[in-house]
Amino acid sequence: MVVGDLEQFKVFTKQREYVGIASREEVHKKGYWHETFHFWLLAEIDGEKYLYFQLRSEDKKDFPGLLDITAAGHLLHNENIEDGIREVKEEIGLDIAIEELNYLGVFPYEKVLEGFIDKEHAHVFLLKRMIPFQEFTFQQEEVSGVYLVPLEGFKNLLFKDHLQTVLIEGIVENKEGKMEASKWKVNKTNFVPHNDDFYRDVLNAIINKIS
Repeated sequence: MVVGDLEQFKVFTKQREYVGIASREEVHKKGYWHETFHFWLLAEIDGEKYLYFQLRSEDKKDFPGLLDITAAGHLLHNENIEDGIREVKEEIGLDIAIEELNYLGVFPYEKVLEGFIDKEHAHVFLLKRMIPFQEFTFQQEEVSGVYLVPLEGFKNLLFKDHLQTVLIEGIVENKEGKMEASKWKVNKTNFVPHNDDFYRDVLNAIINKIS
């Protein structure tokens, strides 16, 4: 495998057998399995559970302006799984230690787009904590906001009624770089279209952990 750019990833088989190292470009061009770090933040407010979703920047090449996992990113070839915690600080500005998280396991994820094949062994972590919006800061080229999404409402969007809407609240960074409160009525199309099976497996793992 040719290693061409600075971002190099470990490459695996679908069964998670180590194969070698390849560049980000090659990994997504040829559809090699690689490792990622996924961080989900969950809060319980007045007896109702909410997931924090980041709002992807409009400058992002993939899925701009859509709601996504609280924080996530690729693991480089010289990183351990725990090193992925850096994504939380980089993307949403929270100082959280890996020891504070619950490890939910590895979840396979596949997405095929034109000219882009994403096959991930996603290491998924959960933190249950209410964090005020004012504690977030955003990596501007990556994230432009964060929203609280009712867990049950999100499940209904995915698996019961794709046409229904849910009102969510959060903060967004405006063009002047200032934070402002936001309310948004969303449906399934406002979320990054991860595979339904992936969402279902992760949500089930989260629910089992907090039950």
